[in-house]
Amino acid sequence: MTFARLAAIVMAFVLCAATAVPAAADAGFVRWIQNFETVAAQAGVSRNVYRAAFAGITEPDPEVIEKARYQPEFQDKVWDYIDNRVNDEQVAKGQAARAKLSGWLSRIEQRFGVDRDILLAIWSMETNYGAILQRQDVMRNLPRSLATLAYLDKSRASFARKQLIAALKIAQSGDIKVSELISSWAGAMGHTQFIPTSYLAYKVDMDGDGHANVWESVPDALATAANLLHKNGWETGRTWGYEVIVPAQYRGRLERANKSIRQWASLGFRRANGRPFPDGGEHANLLRPAGDDGPAFLMTKNFFVLKRYNNADKYALAVGLLADRIGGYPGLVVDWPRGYTPLSTNERYELQKHLASQGLYDGKIDGKIGSGSKAAIMALQQQAGMPQDGNASKALLEFLRKR
Repeated sequence: MTFARLAAIVMAFVLCAATAVPAAADAGFVRWIQNFETVAAQAGVSRNVYRAAFAGITEPDPEVIEKARYQPEFQDKVWDYIDNRVNDEQVAKGQAARAKLSGWLSRIEQRFGVDRDILLAIWSMETNYGAILQRQDVMRNLPRSLATLAYLDKSRASFARKQLIAALKIAQSGDIKVSELISSWAGAMGHTQFIPTSYLAYKVDMDGDGHANVWESVPDALATAANLLHKNGWETGRTWGYEVIVPAQYRGRLERANKSIRQWASLGFRRANGRPFPDGGEHANLLRPAGDDGPAFLMTKNFFVLKRYNNADKYALAVGLLADRIGGYPGLVVDWPRGYTPLSTNERYELQKHLASQGLYDGKIDGKIGSGSKAAIMALQQQAGMPQDGNASKALLEFLRKR
């Protein structure tokens, strides 16, 4: 073998070694990142920004795929979903924020015409008034999260690619540093959880510092949320819906037809609190999320505008109910058909502590009965020979107190 040929072989080996994927990396994922750089560049993303965003990222985020499989808006029973989000703790936090941010909320209401309590309820729903943004177990690296979805989740791949390009453009514009691109598992950003394309469409620099900083500025985040609702048709001074009593002849009929309030009233529908409807000409749709035995609602246009934020009935309903409670209105007249006596927020904390002390629960003690708490409850019920329904009931807590 000639020296020249030997040198060529050695050089080829060195080059291969220099560009090889680390042993722990996902080679396919690394190739996807490398290939998508050209797509991003064609869309106007600087190669320097792109490479900075993916520096050191060689594997998909397994947490993202796990969270993508479970979305409570579509899987939880409606009362579980509502109880976790519309409760005394969240109402108290919302009322405290209402007082603290009164000046900003007045300016945002005046500019966009969106009720302050709706904005506070969205803030609560999205990040627990910003507390979630401090949780490293929830917040993810945005470029890695969206690349993971694009690479592994066929149903969300197109969405993820589009959002990734938008996010990199946000960093490129200077509104946030590349290193600070953090988000939920699906790429939602900041206090009020905007996906990147929505941020670009609705961003508002409410505090006037030159950047629409939804990550750190609460006024910017709430104003951006208000702008989204405003541009999607929010009707100022109108409610999101009314709890109603359904006439007996409509039991078992799942009609959701759009009728005027006057037409609904002529069919025998009345407000559950006994008050008159304020505007008979307003149009509404009937919603019975728990069937005949649960509360029923006539949903007005603003309910459907709320669904532009998150296209799920449970989400929009929870925002509306929480907003009413923050504003000082009472809760539901008709309760949910749970089949058991529910726990207060403080009792939910106590239940989780009991389950943790017995080695059945290792999640966060947060008073929210999610999949981890339900699994622990079912394990306890199996041990005790109870029906394994996973319900956080008063009877179950009493059992644990005596155990």
